Amino acid sequence: MSYRMRYMLFFIIDSCIVLSAIFMSYWLLNPTIKGYSDKVILVSAVTLLVSHHIAAYFFHLYNRMWSVASVRELLTITYAVTISIVAASGMQYIIKNDVYMRIMVITWMLHIIMIGGSRFILRVLNDKESFLNTTNLKRVLIVGAGQGGTMLAKNLMHAPNPDRLPVVFVDDDISKQQLKVMNVTVAGTTKDISKLVTKHGVDEIIIAIPSLGRIGIKSIYEDCAETNLPVKIMPSIEDVMTGKVAVNEMKEVQIEDLLGRDEVKLNMVAISNKLTDRVILVTGAGGSIGSEICRQVMNFRPRQLILLGHGENSIYTIHMELQQRSSGFTKLVPIIADIQNRERIFEIVKQYKPDVIYHAAAHKHVPLMEYNPCEAVKNNIFGTKNVAEAAHEFCVGKFVMISTDKAVNPPNVMGATKRIAEMVVQTLAKESNTNFAAVRFGNVLGSRGSVIPLFKKQIAAGGSVTVTHPDMTRYFMTIPEASRLVLQAGTLGGNGEIFVLDMGEPVKIVDLARNLIQLSGFTENEIKIEFTGLRPGEKMYEELLNTEEIQEEHVFPGIHIGRANPMLKMELNLLIDNLLEMTEEEMKNALLKAANNNNEINRRQVSKV
Repeated sequence: MSYRMRYMLFFIIDSCIVLSAIFMSYWLLNPTIKGYSDKVILVSAVTLLVSHHIAAYFFHLYNRMWSVASVRELLTITYAVTISIVAASGMQYIIKNDVYMRIMVITWMLHIIMIGGSRFILRVLNDKESFLNTTNLKRVLIVGAGQGGTMLAKNLMHAPNPDRLPVVFVDDDISKQQLKVMNVTVAGTTKDISKLVTKHGVDEIIIAIPSLGRIGIKSIYEDCAETNLPVKIMPSIEDVMTGKVAVNEMKEVQIEDLLGRDEVKLNMVAISNKLTDRVILVTGAGGSIGSEICRQVMNFRPRQLILLGHGENSIYTIHMELQQRSSGFTKLVPIIADIQNRERIFEIVKQYKPDVIYHAAAHKHVPLMEYNPCEAVKNNIFGTKNVAEAAHEFCVGKFVMISTDKAVNPPNVMGATKRIAEMVVQTLAKESNTNFAAVRFGNVLGSRGSVIPLFKKQIAAGGSVTVTHPDMTRYFMTIPEASRLVLQAGTLGGNGEIFVLDMGEPVKIVDLARNLIQLSGFTENEIKIEFTGLRPGEKMYEELLNTEEIQEEHVFPGIHIGRANPMLKMELNLLIDNLLEMTEEEMKNALLKAANNNNEINRRQVSKV
């Protein structure tokens, strides 16, 4: 219906109500037809009509969306009616020096009832979905009876093609218990979820607390786990208000939501000062971490972003992705190069003169590097040495190396090579104008070699999920979080520090597998967990810092700085120079001795203090 037609319809309806109400009031008090000949009543009716339409104009009674009207709209009707009744009463006093008080009071009530009722009919028609057959709809339990839960329930009920029906709320606020929200009862707390699911025949659980952090999500998910029902999360209010998503577009609970800690917040101003309008080089730009660093860097509008990697296809992929996102300000330079090629690396750094280098290129797979120690040495140690020394030679402002928690007390080749690479960076920092730093990660969810893609493939194939040991634990973080930590580290220190994220408590791999099985819609009876034993070079648990390296204070909220001491420069250079001349077994022993003996030196230094 057009605006003009709506306006005319409401004008006619209100005119009929206003003209008839005062005569109905007169008849209720004096059940005769004399009212139609009473001059005062006739003048009052005309006054009511004129004053009502004037008030209706100022209060916008004819251009409101009454199908979604609320108490505020009822108040505007009351204001408009009251003004017209006062005007008519004033006219009566002028004509007869008296006011038909009882008639006017009844007229006032009839106006509100009939005009409000006409609008209420539209609201009822809009809510007609409430009377539809709900037998085929998913029955939903909503966690959270606040603003988010109310908005969600309203949208589910009024959706053009509803597929879900809210049947019960839970909320840990005691004051909300047994109250109704959108005619749905808050029937208990999160501890009652399992019982309420059975009682109300729930098919799906939706967490509708948009401000809830990961700690809260993990806690609630544990309460939902025993129901074996799908658990979803309502999008944030900000995303709804900005139009990114609709209220009823629920997202699945992701495995990263169950890490049990919130992501570290960054100092965006400090990062912007380091990256905006600068030349940035990322090695390993086609990898999972390197590519995400590139995506994050693009947000700060660098003048030039150099994508360096050994894999042609991966560099092509990230280059095409960033080109589509680019505003045209940042020049993207894809470079195929091997960090083991010292001459090539020096040529690139000399040519482009980057302000910041993020060194993400490395071999990271523990069992594979046990079988290929020479490749781990060439890539992780010599490759890092080449890039770091090129940064020193050509006065790069900042060099940040991506390391790993496996560099702490390493029992494997990969961890040992990364610890020695850290030493290379730390030693160079003492004599260079370039600011050097390293960042240690735990396991990165979804990265290449992560257990998550492996578990997903095993679940999709319907087979067992393989876990090495029931007591194995790891620290976990997301790819975006890891990448943002690298950017933040680039604004801190610069004297060879090793930065470590405060990653909360380590997670049992078997718990991760169980959560992923349930998130995939299965139970452990359908998808079994099989324990296969530790693989070559694996540890039962990882550490982010040695005991003597730990500093309790944070250099940034959620970020520690380690005090890991490198080997003497002469000893380090001698080790590196001899590595490639050794047999594989000799190489392994030398790497592990160098990486771990240095810890003994640290312990002796601490004990002397």
